[in-house]
Amino acid sequence: MSWFYAFDLFGVAVFAITGALMAGRKSMDLFGVLVIAIITALGGGTLRDAILGNHPVSWIRNDVYILVASLAAVGTVLWVRLTRPINETGLLVADAFGLAVFTVIGTQVALNYGVPVSAAVIMGVMTGVAGGVMRDIICNEIPLIFHKEIYATACIIGSFTYIGLQALPLHEDVITAICIALVLAIRLAAIRWHLALPRFHLLDRNRSDQ
Repeated sequence: MSWFYAFDLFGVAVFAITGALMAGRKSMDLFGVLVIAIITALGGGTLRDAILGNHPVSWIRNDVYILVASLAAVGTVLWVRLTRPINETGLLVADAFGLAVFTVIGTQVALNYGVPVSAAVIMGVMTGVAGGVMRDIICNEIPLIFHKEIYATACIIGSFTYIGLQALPLHEDVITAICIALVLAIRLAAIRWHLALPRFHLLDRNRSDQ
């Protein structure tokens, strides 16, 4: 099994865990947990493949993806029941792992299709964040990408770094590991120290005049 495939399955498992945890916070039944976990794990890659014309999408060609996502979701339910609930920090850390892995994989896939750098970065970011956005919207939450610490910015930096390192005489596995670690480090640092981009606050002129 190649490192690329192994990393892909790892990302699926981790994102499925975040989906299962979110479903648990919303007190969903097991079916709901599975649905949210699968959408979270496979949503970004599905959207990427649809845009790039990579048909059929990965989880239709290979049912291992559905199996891994389902097992990760069920395993999460059992773990939480047998031990204790995972807190908000646990959810964010798990999400950071999935974000890092999927960002690099999305960029890799896009470059294999010969798209421009800008499109490759967009595909990397989309692969990393789209599943989580779908998860949060379905669960009636404001997506992490829109209101939490640095999120998509970490994906953009990781994607550009991956593309830039292609010009160096480094093994592909080394480049992949470096970029995954970079995205993960940025995201975890943002969580730890609450790093965020400046926010845009639109003042109500009528209220300010009163």
